[in-house]
Amino acid sequence: MANEAKPRPCHIGDKVEYEGLGQEVQIKHTKVTKVIVIQDIYGWQLPNTRYMADMLAASGYIAVCPDFYVGKEPWGPSNDWSKFAEWLEDRKPTEINKEVDAVLRFLKEQCGAKHIGAVGFCWGGVATHYLALQYPEVKAGVSVYGIVHEREDRYELKVPTLFIFGEKDEVIPLDQVSTVLEAKLKEKCTADYQVKIFPGQTHGFVHRKREDVNPSILEARTDMLNWLNKYM
Repeated sequence: MANEAKPRPCHIGDKVEYEGLGQEVQIKHTKVTKVIVIQDIYGWQLPNTRYMADMLAASGYIAVCPDFYVGKEPWGPSNDWSKFAEWLEDRKPTEINKEVDAVLRFLKEQCGAKHIGAVGFCWGGVATHYLALQYPEVKAGVSVYGIVHEREDRYELKVPTLFIFGEKDEVIPLDQVSTVLEAKLKEKCTADYQVKIFPGQTHGFVHRKREDVNPSILEARTDMLNWLNKYM
């Protein structure tokens, strides 16, 4: 999440008090609570992410929130931001195939899932964008404030993908969204997609539990559900 006064990557200042309703199970080396919800940099146990998983489950989906860091420490609120690139080196959101493969097998074999989607926030938004490039069996993706930058094929989506951003996101400047992402998708993408920018919103706004005072939160979550409902 991002703190309104300090809109750094997924800042923990907007952490909600929430314990989650799901259960924890082990999928080979990947731990999950019991559609794929992909964590931000604060890890799968962050209450805000669990809240989003339960919201999806309440809407009729089997929501799985894996530990894509596979036991490695998530980023912490007191960590030194000058060390962020070093921390990210062995937690790249485009190097998650082993974990994704295990989760997909679980959903297909243990849950009987016929249609699978992915929703991710920040780090998880990048991961969701990556899944949309690499996993055609994922029928729909919702990438929330996340963009793959380093791949040459990053605009060649294989599955319908909704991208959600905040207008005042200091992590992902608006020109990266409107001038680069939208323009290149229009030029190169053959799958259905939508890029939606929410006026006045900062990084992390969608998975803050403040829909009562910020109507953009509710609107973005409704867009997310409508996208999943349309393609799954």
